[in-house]
Amino acid sequence: MKKFTDKILICLLLLVSISALAIAFGAQFIFGFEPCILCNYQRIPYFSVILFAGLALHIESADRSGIAKAIGVIFLTGAALAFYHSGVEQHWWEAATSCGSSGVDLSSFQDFQTQLLIKMPKACDQIDWTLFDLSMTVYNTFASLAFAALSFFGTFLIRKLYSVDHLEN
Repeated sequence: MKKFTDKILICLLLLVSISALAIAFGAQFIFGFEPCILCNYQRIPYFSVILFAGLALHIESADRSGIAKAIGVIFLTGAALAFYHSGVEQHWWEAATSCGSSGVDLSSFQDFQTQLLIKMPKACDQIDWTLFDLSMTVYNTFASLAFAALSFFGTFLIRKLYSVDHLEN
């Protein structure tokens, strides 16, 4: 029973990560929203979850409940990063990255002309899309927190089922 239940949890976490990345890439490539550097950083936890979940599903001896806990920590990290980005968007604090700045030395007119031809990266405090006055970073914060809760709660249920199965045998 435990093996089946923990595989369902890992599959669910894999599917929500794939869905989140599909939404992000859809917004970028279908609707033309340009991600900033912090937007791209927010994708890393989802890629990590896909990697860990994929390995957990393919390695039979993997401790899936332990991996689900690790995935919960990854989602908490993703929520913290999304919250940080939301704070940058709301001007609560400055970004630690060079969002929107090229950081180039313009000591000559030739350098200045070259920089005019290069497209500047998107500023991290520029919001492309909102729903109910909330940006994608806010939704990502709440989604990541919900996925972390799912990971931890799923791990708790798996361990509880496992202990019940052990008591019955």
